[in-house]
Parts: sequence; C-alpha cells; structure tokens
Amino acid sequence: MDIQGSISYKYFFLADPYRLVLDMLEVDFRLNPILQKPIGGVLGYRFGLLEPGISRVVIDLSKPFLVEKAFIIKPGIKPESRLVLDLVRTTRTNFLSNVKKSRIQKEIELKNLILAKPKAASGQKSKIKSVQNKTSKSKIIVLDPGHGGVDPGAIGRRGTYEKKIVLMAAKTIKKILVQTGRYEVVMTRKSDQFIALRKRVAIARRAQADLFISLHADSIKNGAVRGATVYTLSENASDKEAAQLAERENKADLISGIDLNAESQEVTDILIDLIQRETMNQSAVFAGAVVQELTRKIKTHRRPHKFAGFAVLKALDIPSILLEMGYLSNIADENLLNTESFQEKLAFALLQGLDQYFFKGQSFRN
Repeated sequence: MDIQGSISYKYFFLADPYRLVLDMLEVDFRLNPILQKPIGGVLGYRFGLLEPGISRVVIDLSKPFLVEKAFIIKPGIKPESRLVLDLVRTTRTNFLSNVKKSRIQKEIELKNLILAKPKAASGQKSKIKSVQNKTSKSKIIVLDPGHGGVDPGAIGRRGTYEKKIVLMAAKTIKKILVQTGRYEVVMTRKSDQFIALRKRVAIARRAQADLFISLHADSIKNGAVRGATVYTLSENASDKEAAQLAERENKADLISGIDLNAESQEVTDILIDLIQRETMNQSAVFAGAVVQELTRKIKTHRRPHKFAGFAVLKALDIPSILLEMGYLSNIADENLLNTESFQEKLAFALLQGLDQYFFKGQSFRN
C-alpha cells in the first residue's frame, strides 16, 4: 500500500476463515474496492473506518499464511511511503498458535494506536446522554443504517453500495421524524464507519430507545425479486429467503475482522438467547402498522412482513424491526433507492406507522 504521510499500523490474524487484519491511523482510502484476480494466496480484501481515528483492512487468505516481514519503504522517487507485508505459507497449527498470540497482543497494540491518534470529540456519546436525560414526552427512535466502514454490505448491479444508500435514507428519515416534534432520533452511525452488531444494540439501550429500526437493502440471486420487506425477530424464519438473509447479516462482525471468540459468555447470551416475548409481540404490532403504510406508498415484496433470527433485533426490551428498503439485485429497486423522492416516501411511511403505533386515534399534520 502506498500512503501519503506517516504510517502507524498494527496487524493480527483470525481463523475460520483465514484472515489478516491490518489496523492503522485513519486514512482516506483510494484503493480499488474489488480485487480483479486472486493472487499470491489473497482471495480478496475489504477496507473502511473501524472507529473514529482508526481504519481497517481485512485480507481474506486462501490458506494459512503468516507475515514473514513487515516494513515501510520511505519516499524516494515517489512521494508516498510504501507499507509492505510479505506473506509466507505455514501450517494450520502454527497459524492457530499465532492467532492466539495476536489476540493478546492486538489489545495492547490497539491501545497504542488509540493513544497515538488525535483526541476526537465524543459527539455521539454526548448526544445519547442528552437524549437519555431528556424530560419531554417525545419518543426516542434509534435508526440503524446497516453495515459501514470495512463492511460494504450488498453491492447493486450498477455499483450501489448498501452501506451508503442506507446511511442516506437514515438521514432523510431522521430529518422528517424530528421535524414533527414527536420524535427524537439517535443514529447508530452518522458516517461510513463500522459498528459491531452488539454495539448497535447497546447504543439503543443506552439511549433508552422506544423503538429500534435497522435499515438495509439486500441483494439476492433472483434479480426479478423486488420491493420493501419488514422483518421482526423469530428463531424460526418465515421462509428460506428470510433464513439466508439473517445468516448473512449476522456474519457482519465476522466479515469486518471482529474476533467473536473473545466475547464473554454473558454478552453472547444477551445477543443470542435473552428475548422477551412481550417485546417480540410489540415488534410485530409495529411491523404491521409500517407494512400497512408501506403498501400504500411504494412497491412491497409479495410477503411484506417476514420473520427471521437477526442478531441486531435481539435487544432485550426494545421493540425492533429490520426494514429491507428494496433489493439492490433488482435494477428498478436500485434506481429507486438512489432517489430522494423514494427515500422520502419511506420516511413518511415510517412516520405514519410510528404515529399509529404510539398515538393511535390521534391525528397530526405532518
């Protein structure tokens, strides 16, 4: 990698699948997002913002490799510095041993990187705190634009990135909800940043959210399938498509180079096992109200309300839905998702669904 300016970096390994994860002080990437042809044991790579001040590159490996040499070539004829990582084949046993070592070492090294980065204002934490201490009767809605940073999500047939389109939609929805004065909105991310699934749920809980809405725009093999779909939590998926979608989304942390083996049993239990029946029922009631409004305003899937085991919907006490705004694998949906008018229709459908859920029987001028 050729980099302008100084380079500060750390790397570690993850197994199953084999990955090399490279963290560095925040950079503005100019890399080609797609590896044209696998070469030298590298199957592909992803990159993006991990957290403010820290960027991440995740390199997928075909077999067990270790870094034989890591060094920086200083600027010469070219004005950029060059970061070089030389990979060498190894055994799986040796690789796993290095995974274990790097898991311990990376905690120290990441702390050193964080200490080296400029101190950033914790705007999002302050925002959440101010919402939590509010005294008004407005409802708190957490909008969760899926994916982000090193995890691009689905990629449309015309090159639309899911992570970008859902963030644009979330900003539009927030603007329309806040203008009513009935809702305060917290976003799990405001920029192209990776947020782990467990942290998205934690943000909603810290904000004492009344509702959690996760926004996505998936891609499937059948390009003819289109339309918006609302998902609520169930360990038994309503159909094969819902099950496959939930499986892909639940791997977001894996895709982004998160070491799930380091999680405590307590955190895992909260994300996977602890679900209140009343919360699931309330989620289904809200989903019904949203579906009713969506079908009046936009094209919806032939089965607009489905059930699946999404990890991001497993907040213990917050009614939650996942809104698939459309399919990036369908050209008509992809075109619509990129338009402000379509995003506004989604926003007003959500607004009216929220009003019906929270203020049933009251009428408002939106």
